[in-house]
Amino acid sequence: MTHAYRSHTCGQLRDTDANGTTRISGWVHRVRDHGGVLFIDLRDHYGITQVVADPDSACFKAAEKVRSEWVIRVDGSVRARPAGTENKDMPTGLIEVYATEIEVLGQAAELPLPVFGEPDYPEDTRLKYRFLDLRRETLHKNIMTRTKVVAALRNKMNGIGFNEFSTPILTASSPEGARDFLVPSRIHPGKFFALPQAPQQYKQLMMVAGFDKYFQIAPCFRDEDPRADRLPGEFYQLDLEMSFVTQDDLFATMEPVILDVFNTFKGTKSVRASVPRIPHSEAIRKYGSDKPDLRNPLEMQAVTEHFAGSGFKVFAGMIANDPKVEIWALPAPKGGSRAFCDRMNGWAQTQGQPGLGYVFWRDGEEGGAGPIAKNIGPERTEAIKKQMGLGVGDACFFVAGRPEKFYRFAGDARILVGKELNLVNENEFAFAWIVDFPFYEWSEEEKRVDFAHNPFSMPQGGIDALNSQDPLTIKAFQYDMVCNGYEIASGSIRNHSPDTMVKAFELTGKSKAEVEEQFGGMYRAFQYGAPPHGGMAFGVDRLVMLLVGATNLREITLFPMNQQAQDLLMGAPSDPTPKQLRELHIRLNLPEAKTTKVNAD
Repeated sequence: MTHAYRSHTCGQLRDTDANGTTRISGWVHRVRDHGGVLFIDLRDHYGITQVVADPDSACFKAAEKVRSEWVIRVDGSVRARPAGTENKDMPTGLIEVYATEIEVLGQAAELPLPVFGEPDYPEDTRLKYRFLDLRRETLHKNIMTRTKVVAALRNKMNGIGFNEFSTPILTASSPEGARDFLVPSRIHPGKFFALPQAPQQYKQLMMVAGFDKYFQIAPCFRDEDPRADRLPGEFYQLDLEMSFVTQDDLFATMEPVILDVFNTFKGTKSVRASVPRIPHSEAIRKYGSDKPDLRNPLEMQAVTEHFAGSGFKVFAGMIANDPKVEIWALPAPKGGSRAFCDRMNGWAQTQGQPGLGYVFWRDGEEGGAGPIAKNIGPERTEAIKKQMGLGVGDACFFVAGRPEKFYRFAGDARILVGKELNLVNENEFAFAWIVDFPFYEWSEEEKRVDFAHNPFSMPQGGIDALNSQDPLTIKAFQYDMVCNGYEIASGSIRNHSPDTMVKAFELTGKSKAEVEEQFGGMYRAFQYGAPPHGGMAFGVDRLVMLLVGATNLREITLFPMNQQAQDLLMGAPSDPTPKQLRELHIRLNLPEAKTTKVNAD
């Protein structure tokens, strides 16, 4: 054997290698003592090989000393496992290595968290010792899946004519969007770079420059609060832009890419081939969400007319007093029991609601059961049952008020009913395009119109719509792709006209001069021949999270921060030294509760 550490990996040997010799190196996964015969499961990146040492082996004393997670080299002979001891669930399960020599390459101290067996363990400990956590089989496999997904995305984009470009990491701060991470400039005292929230402006400028099809597996940085489906600090996206395209062109280009990736990595799950296009307003009304989980078949409908002037005074009074009030019905097939209805009503109260009205239908009970049924009478109850396509054994829940105030709660109720009644197919991926987002929204805090989403989107109707329509009625060529209740992509056809760009910002209170100052690069570029263009970005982290069945992005990320936006492994963020602060011309002015030992001169 000429190699210092291995002739084979720990996942390589097969029954065809029996009667040969090998040298393997790796981590001791576990040690088992079976009547004086030691079995060592040796693990590396590629797999696990069973090593055997008995009292007759020259290296038996060395084998007795090794412990879990020690790194060792093993020389030995490859032999077929005795009949009845094979492990057909393991690629190397038909052979074992009879050890003739063992060398300890690296001892391990007592482990702060277990690697074998993967029991639950405090997250902060897992993140502090992430290099150990990453040895766990599931997490190691998830990271490798992520690597393969990124490679597949890159290959598919190259295959359909896109070119990969890298855009700057140090850039200018943007006044729109999320909070920036700022980087002080030493050379320009008092000035700051920003880490890019996305390559949005750069990729549009590339279209103006004539590159036609751009993509990038782009790092993005946003100083946002963490949550399960969004890591603090940084994330990655498949970012892309195309020139001379419509919204339909973008869908036709990217839909096959994403479906192919999901079909490649789906495991035992199925992938729905059809991807419906659902207007934003319809998604809100049917599903109570702009990222609906279409595995859940439940759809809400307005039933306001059936309560107007009815004997159910609570709803009837709301309708009479406010023309914007609506009553939405949520069907619950096979949910027709008082126990289930009362449980849902109790849940609603935990969500800060007064309750969740309901009607349910039982055999031999005309007109339905429950307080609402008794108040509105059998004729109205029957009309609701017919409209919602319900029957005996089913139930229907009701939410009332102005839709903009209750739709999120209604959407949460839909999710819960679908889960409680086992209506959701957990073994499939279901996609949709959400289209026709509102261009503007009303900011109650600032008492003005503001952009609802991407300010660089093209308003439907162009500058004519901006000049003549109520801003809150204008739709954008803005779209999201959703999967199983998660937004996995967002994009738009861009506003490439400088006059339209200025007008769009003027309606939010910005002057032309402010637009030119804050978005000077884009504004100047649009003066010199900008093509119609559009694009989108797919969240790589969320794609992988869905594919591996994880519920937290930390399970598919190499070195994530914790919920307090701290990197416990590297100790970031950390205190700067006085020398660093002097070089940057920065003096700290910390809140009293967060005083630090570092002071600038």
